[in-house]
Amino acid sequence: MHVLVLGGTTEARQLARLLAARERTVTSSLAGRVAAPTLPEGNVRIGGFGGVEGMARWLREHHVDAVVDATHPFAERISANAAEAATRTGVPLLALRRPGWTPVPGDDWRFADSLAQAAQLLPDLSDRVFLTTGRSGLAAFAGLDGLWFLVRSVDPPEGEVPRRMTVLLDRGPYTLQGEREVLREHRIGVLVTKDSGGAATAAKLVAAREAGLPVVVVRRPPVVAGVEVAQDVERAARWVRERVG
Repeated sequence: MHVLVLGGTTEARQLARLLAARERTVTSSLAGRVAAPTLPEGNVRIGGFGGVEGMARWLREHHVDAVVDATHPFAERISANAAEAATRTGVPLLALRRPGWTPVPGDDWRFADSLAQAAQLLPDLSDRVFLTTGRSGLAAFAGLDGLWFLVRSVDPPEGEVPRRMTVLLDRGPYTLQGEREVLREHRIGVLVTKDSGGAATAAKLVAAREAGLPVVVVRRPPVVAGVEVAQDVERAARWVRERVG
């Protein structure tokens, strides 16, 4: 049995390890956007498939029995391509999505449906912004010349970026004490994040709550209609077993 895991997340690596331990043939596909990714167990391919047709061809040629889309919740294009390729080939598809974050008493969250909408909220909140949405999409904030941004990403940003910006190259998981120090050292007035969910990057939310800072949360896009969803690795492994043995 051959399982294709569309990866790049902690859950994808955990699932690949679990399936490999159960003697499944696993290929993890990484987009290649990070220069030195943490590699999962099993086979690994890096780079795009060439759209829907390319992915469908790959599924057929490599005799894939099941696909698990364990990409980042905001990786809309690859998820849409996977859904269409699975439909064309008849290969079962599951989306593995960890639950999103939920505000608790003491949080001051403002929700946005896009990075552009998040950028519109910032001038009324603070002129010192901690931007933790990754290195892609920074063009949405490029026109805010009156604001200063601390941008945290694994690799250096490319393309259009804010004029007043400091880049912090770092990779999670992050500690609460470390996040407290970042907020204090850079005199952060507002935090911007995508609703990625999970524990690896959640400490910043606690640190912002303690400091009484507003947080702009970009809502995650919905899973492609008709695609089954599992919220944890064990359920995803069980789905693989039930679907293809």
